[in-house]
Amino acid sequence: MLEKEKVIEIIDSMGLGDFSQATIRDIQALSKTIEARTGEEVIHLEMGVPGLQPSEIALKAEQEALRNGCATIYPPNGGIPRVKEAASKFVRAFIGVDIDAEGCVPTTGSMQGTFATFLAVKHAFAGTKQDTVLLIQPGFPVQTAQCDVIGLKHEALDIYNYRGKDLIDKLEEIIAKGHIAAVVYSNPNNPSWVCFTEDELKGIGQLATKYDVIVLEDLAYFAMDFRRDLSHPYEAPYQATVARYTDNYVLWVSASKAFSYAGQRSGVTCISDKLFHRTFAPLKEKFGVGTFGDFFVGRLMYTLSSGTTHSVQHAMAALMEAAVSGEYVFLDDVKEYGRRAKFMKDVLLANGFYLVYDNDMGAPLADGFYFTVQYPGMNDLELTRELMTYGIAVFPLDTMGSTQQGVRICTSFFSKDQEPLFTERIFKFHKDHGC
Repeated sequence: MLEKEKVIEIIDSMGLGDFSQATIRDIQALSKTIEARTGEEVIHLEMGVPGLQPSEIALKAEQEALRNGCATIYPPNGGIPRVKEAASKFVRAFIGVDIDAEGCVPTTGSMQGTFATFLAVKHAFAGTKQDTVLLIQPGFPVQTAQCDVIGLKHEALDIYNYRGKDLIDKLEEIIAKGHIAAVVYSNPNNPSWVCFTEDELKGIGQLATKYDVIVLEDLAYFAMDFRRDLSHPYEAPYQATVARYTDNYVLWVSASKAFSYAGQRSGVTCISDKLFHRTFAPLKEKFGVGTFGDFFVGRLMYTLSSGTTHSVQHAMAALMEAAVSGEYVFLDDVKEYGRRAKFMKDVLLANGFYLVYDNDMGAPLADGFYFTVQYPGMNDLELTRELMTYGIAVFPLDTMGSTQQGVRICTSFFSKDQEPLFTERIFKFHKDHGC
């Protein structure tokens, strides 16, 4: 067991204070420093980094593309035809909606996709009352940071007390004021892992159409609601999406989690056919390119990076092609995250912890990449700091737009051989703090 006084000394020496300003990377750096200085293992539950090996399909496709000379050629700003076609078919096969290949744009991870989309929204609505993005929280802190970097106004709504009709009513109350240009959320949600129902998505879609708002749907954890089998191409049930209920949408699909290909930074931004070809006067006046899609590809992707790494596009295409054909059942691999979540939940709940976001419209949450917990008598910053002294690194909800107290647990780096150590440390924590 770690020496508590030594860990506190290390925390204080790194100047993180009460952790209220700490980023995920700060906490990761702290946990690594504690390991180095104490010689004791820290259980890393703070980072949302995939911990599974990628498919050989991707590796072979990228290696072949490099052998064939793609590294000597600039890729098109909007993506190579192969990945655009593959993405369009993938969306049809697993989401059940049609998006033309033209609107499927590969990006350097969904991170670049979100950044470029926020830029597009800011410029498309420039000079209008619609100057704000509404983030449905809790959510990925970097998206808020991206808005800040761009200078795009944003506000937030925590879904803790708003689900079903209450959510739609609250969203309309906000959107009806006329200042919202776009609504952003992840589904499944990072960090709570709640999943919007079709009724909720229908309501969001109807509001988007009624008030001319763009819905930005982050599918970073694509089809990872393991309560339903979403692994069969062209067969229901499909990944839940707002795209069935409005034409005003952008979908961000990532290779990082579902395909375990995070290091190569690959994703696809899928823009609805109507939005891709929609003309915005501010874009035409300032940039000489009027349509949302042409601006996204010809101005944003060009100036940000001149497209996405050529070989990675072939890897992404190969993964999607194999998934659509049924050769590659990608969800079989990532179900391991669900197994880990169930184990950790069982240990935590048996030792005084409780789930913060604890149900999904009355149904139990899926076991997946993330979940949220709290311990009685502490706030989230205190719990984050205290768990670190027991060699367990987590991330506080305070920094993720949540109005609730608790911490995010990520399953990605948790290995089966850590189960006894995790159980021992949580048991000791509860023994020391139980009331």
